[in-house]
Amino acid sequence: MSISRRGFLGTATLAAGVAAGTGRARAGAGKDRFPGYAGSMGLLHDTTLCVGCRACEIACARENHKPRPTARLGDRSVFGRLRRISDKLYTVVNRYIKARGKKPAVYRKHQCMHCQEPCCASVCFVRAFTKTPEGPVLYDPSVCVGCRYCVNACPYHALAYEYDNPMSPTVQRCTMCYPRIKEGKSPACADACPMGAIVFGKRADLVKLARRRMAKYPGRYVDHLFGEHEYGGTSWLTLAGVSFDKLGLPTGCSHRPLPELTSGFLSIVPLVITIYPGLLLGFYSFTRRKERLAERARVEAAEAARAAAEEAAAARAADQKKLSEARQKKAVDLAVAKALATRDSEEGAGRSGGGEEGRS
Repeated sequence: MSISRRGFLGTATLAAGVAAGTGRARAGAGKDRFPGYAGSMGLLHDTTLCVGCRACEIACARENHKPRPTARLGDRSVFGRLRRISDKLYTVVNRYIKARGKKPAVYRKHQCMHCQEPCCASVCFVRAFTKTPEGPVLYDPSVCVGCRYCVNACPYHALAYEYDNPMSPTVQRCTMCYPRIKEGKSPACADACPMGAIVFGKRADLVKLARRRMAKYPGRYVDHLFGEHEYGGTSWLTLAGVSFDKLGLPTGCSHRPLPELTSGFLSIVPLVITIYPGLLLGFYSFTRRKERLAERARVEAAEAARAAAEEAAAARAADQKKLSEARQKKAVDLAVAKALATRDSEEGAGRSGGGEEGRS
């Protein structure tokens, strides 16, 4: 029975978790909650204002030097299916409810939520993720070992893995435009939104703004701000006029931070640190062997193609040589025949002239 690399890693991880994490599943669960850095920034997405123009997608791709989305602005066919974040699309706008009569369609922008206590950071045993005082969660690819625990642990499915670069694959995700924030600017998506559906500011101020909107328009909004408390809170906050489960967001979430809920997973880190280098070395050796075999096959194929090309070129050259020699021989024969004909003609004319002179 064959098993994929992903399946083997998952099985090994599960076995390690069962062996080492059972008795310590609640380790650290009683710690004090982290309320977030004072003055940290965030974004508020008001889905009742979003019209699905996808200007934020274009701005995000431009800011992060990614390919422009293939679907042009105004192309509504893109909403025929729910799209996921990828290594080339850090954010996507999906349509969750179609327009009916006077009720407009409902859209939601999807990206990394930049949690107050990010689960991706809690499961990363090499500490590739860091929550900054400004709000964004940063990722350091130089220490990443490619285990992808973070991708699987994220409850919002907001991380993607880059497979196009086999030598140094990395986790790809929204950075909340951290460099722009450091410069005192707004994230690119917020600047690009023509409807004001995305508001950037201090997270505490955004919470107050959302509450004012809900109080002023009680029939417009669900009386809840998603991200204020879910799993300890997020830097991205969402207002909606429909139930959040209809927008692809989890409902009934615990207010406890995800790192507390995953403390059992963290308890296997010592064991993982022990077995993972060997596991990765095995994967690396296996991958390198496949690469060497593929390279050898490529070289052999190239050599065979080169030999065949040289043989074909030699055959064509031989044919051209024969054709050239035949043409040359034919030209020589024609020249000789012409010369002989001229000579015979001249000699004949001479003999004829001499006979007439003798008779006279």
